[in-house]
Amino acid sequence: MSYYNNILETIGNTPLVKLNKLVEDIPATVLAKVETFNPGNSIKDRMALKMIEDAEKEGKLKPGYTIIEGTSGNTGMGLAMAAIIKGYKCIFTTTDKQSKEKVDALKAFGAEVIVCPTNVDPEDPRSYYSVSTRLVNETPNSWKANQYDNLSNTKAHYEQTGPEIWEQTEGKITHLVVGVGTGGTICGTGKYLKEKNPNIKVWGIDTYGSVFKKYKETGVFDKNEIYPYITEGIGEDFLPANVDMDVIDLFEKVNDRDAALMTREIVKKEGIFVGNSAGAAIAGLKQLKDQLTKDDLVVVIFHDHGTRYLGKMFNDDWMRERGFLQEEFITAKDLVKDHPAALVTIGSGEPVSNAIEKMKKYGISQIPVKRDGEFAGVLDESHLFRLMVGDNLTTNKLIEDVMLPALPEVSGDDSIKKVTKYLNHGNKAVLVKLDDGSYHIITQQDIITHM
Repeated sequence: MSYYNNILETIGNTPLVKLNKLVEDIPATVLAKVETFNPGNSIKDRMALKMIEDAEKEGKLKPGYTIIEGTSGNTGMGLAMAAIIKGYKCIFTTTDKQSKEKVDALKAFGAEVIVCPTNVDPEDPRSYYSVSTRLVNETPNSWKANQYDNLSNTKAHYEQTGPEIWEQTEGKITHLVVGVGTGGTICGTGKYLKEKNPNIKVWGIDTYGSVFKKYKETGVFDKNEIYPYITEGIGEDFLPANVDMDVIDLFEKVNDRDAALMTREIVKKEGIFVGNSAGAAIAGLKQLKDQLTKDDLVVVIFHDHGTRYLGKMFNDDWMRERGFLQEEFITAKDLVKDHPAALVTIGSGEPVSNAIEKMKKYGISQIPVKRDGEFAGVLDESHLFRLMVGDNLTTNKLIEDVMLPALPEVSGDDSIKKVTKYLNHGNKAVLVKLDDGSYHIITQQDIITHM
């Protein structure tokens, strides 16, 4: 028989998956290290278990103890899972910006969760850092994991994630791209990879409202850089001990809106259901694409699972409330999703009477015309009306003799803004080509209906 003794033995050895449609504009080969395959659905399982095991060896964590930690959710999940197997209790503090799904998941694992305000300094007694420290002092037989300053965090990735990536890429990796929060993932993985090949570039993805980028570039810890942000899992308002600036070659900031929209794009274009930090990582990589060549091999860490963001980045109402979903991000394929399966067309060599009959049968006001399998023109009811009233048009006349120029074409991923631009320039409709090669037609009425 082949089986694991417990769920903790399944941590690690996650797959590398090539990204395709999502990164068509990037010259390099881009691979995602999909950490959702860990049993707790995030990369934090690795360091959570390592911190516990090291604490046990050092005598800091003993049977019957309570594990206390400030967490955005994923580390707490890893700690709670290990605590169940090893027989510990858990108390977690988190911030009110974290998704409800993360809090509910921690509670499902039997943890007590205390939600603290986001918009306070780390030193403020109300912050989730300060509250977790106070709880350790007040709770007998307790241990604080302290993922930010506990170097077992970095060690876990030096011992596991780095070697996995090196072996999976056969040492061909040229760039590592990671969202930076505690710093353990990027610095542990990056340190190992740079020891194997010093030419490997390690790029950290930061967010606006975080101190990392400016500190890396200037050595100045600027409190004016700090303000609340929405992106989860990356950025900090202090410098964790696990962040080794010597390992990280550069930081790239990504704004909340771009990170949120890209989180949704990963699912739509690659079928990989991942969370907010993955969206930030890909958005940051796209901002840096001019620094890459076709010979480069990029590995991006996809930290956690999309189910933890169903009430946020994957909720249209939540996105609209924050101004992240605007009309320009509604695509042409969104406008035709309720259209019939097949586009009605007609051949250029057919008589006008056939076009009128088809338009009547299907209740349409215009019909694209094809010649030799290609779109060659269009007939619409207002044009036919003018011809029939003004020029005594006979219905046995050939369509190619009276048709208007072909409709402009857009792709399914083009924005509603591009579609309306064509419609505002005198076109009655626009053709849209979808990924499967099929065509649909978008009219002014489709835009009105959508609005």
